[in-house]
Formats: sequence, C-alpha cells, structure tokens
Amino acid sequence: MLETPTVTIIGFGAFGALAAAALAPHLRIVVHDPCPHARASAASSGFEVLDDPARIGGDFILLAVPVPAMEDCLTHLAPHLRPGQVVIDTCSIKEEPARMMRRVLPPGVEGLPTHPMFGPNSAARGVRGLRIVICPQGERWRRIAAFLRARLGLRVILATPEDHDRQAAVGQGLVHLLARAFEAVGAPMIRTRSFDLLSDAFAMVRSDPPEVFAAVTRGNPHMADARERLVRAITDLS
Repeated sequence: MLETPTVTIIGFGAFGALAAAALAPHLRIVVHDPCPHARASAASSGFEVLDDPARIGGDFILLAVPVPAMEDCLTHLAPHLRPGQVVIDTCSIKEEPARMMRRVLPPGVEGLPTHPMFGPNSAARGVRGLRIVICPQGERWRRIAAFLRARLGLRVILATPEDHDRQAAVGQGLVHLLARAFEAVGAPMIRTRSFDLLSDAFAMVRSDPPEVFAAVTRGNPHMADARERLVRAITDLS
C-alpha cells in the first residue's frame, strides 16, 4: 500500500486553515506556526502540529505566509530542507516570491510559485471550480497541477511570474483599490441593484488582511501602470 504524501503547511491563519481543510481528504497534513494560538487552533481542528521547524519533513511544504514574512520564513526553513522536497508559495504576487525561492532554497529543493485566486470568503462553499495560478518551474509542477484539477476540482491557469503580476494588477489590485474607494465615498440611499451587486463584490475583499491589500496594491510592480490606465479610461469617458 502506497504511503499518503505529506504536506507541511507553514502558517495557520485564515488561508492556511482553508488549505488544510481542502487538502486533508487527500494528503497527510502537518502544520507549523510560530504563534501558540495558531498551533492550538490547528490541533483543535485535528491536524498534527510540528513545534520544531528543524524536524520539518513531508513531500511538500506549503507557505501560507504574507509577502513581508516570506524571505524570513524561507531563510529559517532552508537549512532543514532536503533534496526532493517542493516548496509552494501562495502569495498574491509572484515575481518577488519566485526570486526569493530561487535565491534561498538549497540545491535539489524545488520552488513552485502559485496564487490561489480565492480565500475564505470566496471559498465558503468549497474550492471546486475556483481558479489557481501556477508558474511552472522545476519538474513536479505537472503532477501538482493534475492533482489540483482531479482531486480539488480547481481551474489551473499557467503563467510566468511576470505575466501573472501584470494581469493581477488589473484583475486583483484594481479591485482592492476600488473597494476601498467605494467604501470612502459611502453608499447612497438611492442606488440601483447594480450598485448593490458591486458593493457585494467589493465586500469580499474589504475584509482581507492589510498585508494582502499592501501586496496587491503596492507590492505588485505593475500597479502604477494599471492605475494610470484606469484613471485615463475614466477621464476619457467624462
């Protein structure tokens, strides 16, 4: 009988918990988080908790940490990784995390940049049918993409880190900016159904953590161009 592959999830915040729940029917889940509260939450959810990162194992390491914490996380993990493991990041931008993994990961350890295009709000009814971006590199990304399609029912999109960030500046960054802008303007008493639908859509991202907003609006190198294009389009229509 084949042994069930293990994924060690680093970070048990909102997305780490979502990933653990989605992957648990298919993989053995181990969780590591420096926060005692997060470790207690993972244990109460029935997951194995790893207190010492020096003992990190498993076939796959899933980094569910924000962009500002990623380099420090990789630096602490790197001495304990072994050839054959795959480190998968889930940050909302891809160029900088891809560079970090190429720079920090030891020889024989593959880094795979990914971006799940969903979170706890949009995946409240499950992840099937939702999108995930994979930036192919290394040798094992095809098997991982096949697993995500067949087992989780995700729609896999392939892109380079640069193309991801360029498109995400519009498809995600501008959405976050508009959500904050509409909140600042306020909701009028007299409004259309279309306004309500827009408000519902913006509400899905307004509850995202501040580090996510910072990553997609300030960490993405293509946001300046996207903002200029939006302002120019509005100006041309005025």
